[in-house]
Parts: sequence; structure tokens; C-alpha cells
Amino acid sequence: MLQHAVPHVRDGGSIVITSSVVGLIGFGDLCAYGAAKHGQVGLMRSAAKELAGRRIRVDTLHPGPTSTVFQADIEMRATGLDRDTAAMTFDGMIPLGSHTTPEETARAALYLASDASARITASIFAIDGGMSG
Repeated sequence: MLQHAVPHVRDGGSIVITSSVVGLIGFGDLCAYGAAKHGQVGLMRSAAKELAGRRIRVDTLHPGPTSTVFQADIEMRATGLDRDTAAMTFDGMIPLGSHTTPEETARAALYLASDASARITASIFAIDGGMSG
């Protein structure tokens, strides 16, 4: 994606790579997924240095469990529990005690893409309620 998008990004722009909390921590039975998400961090760090001359900032955004139907399905399959009990089980792994909302993730992405984060590049931005800490 970066290979094809970078020529179209204006100088001084921002690229936000959406990853996952799994890109910051190990998680059993998710080796391929974890390797891919960790790889995004390496890609971001290299791209941030390569694109700095054009003042293009590159960061990764790492949401934790997020309140979506997709996440609920993952949690139910992983635990074998009903939706609410599975969600509570996952909430127990999050220090702040609850899932991230899609709106919270969107606000974090907007911040990284905006001029408010003009001096931020090559950063890992976790929005995971402390799960990766």
C-alpha cells in the first residue's frame, strides 16, 4: 500500500498505519498475525526515516480490543463463552477495564493525521487501555 500511496502523499503529509495491540505484545496462537503486526512497526520506522526529507510523518496506531461485532466474534470463538461473558473476560485483560470504542480509535487516527501532531513521527501510538504497558 505504501509503495503505491507515497507518490501521491503531499509533502508535509501524514501516514497512519493501523496495526493492533498484538503488534506490541506477544499473544499465543497468533504467530502469523503477530509477526505481521510487528512487521508494520518496522515498516513504519523505516518509512518515517525515508520520508522525513519530504516532511511526511509516519506512525502506527495500535488499538486494543474494540467494541465491534468482529471483535465479539473473535472473543466468543477464543473463549467459547457467550458474547457478554467473553467481553467481560477480555475487559479483565485491559488495565482500564473496558474495550476501546471505534470512535476513540478514529479520534486517535485523526490526531496523528492532523497538524496537532506535527512533531510526531516514527511513533507507536497505543490506544489499548494499557494492555501493552
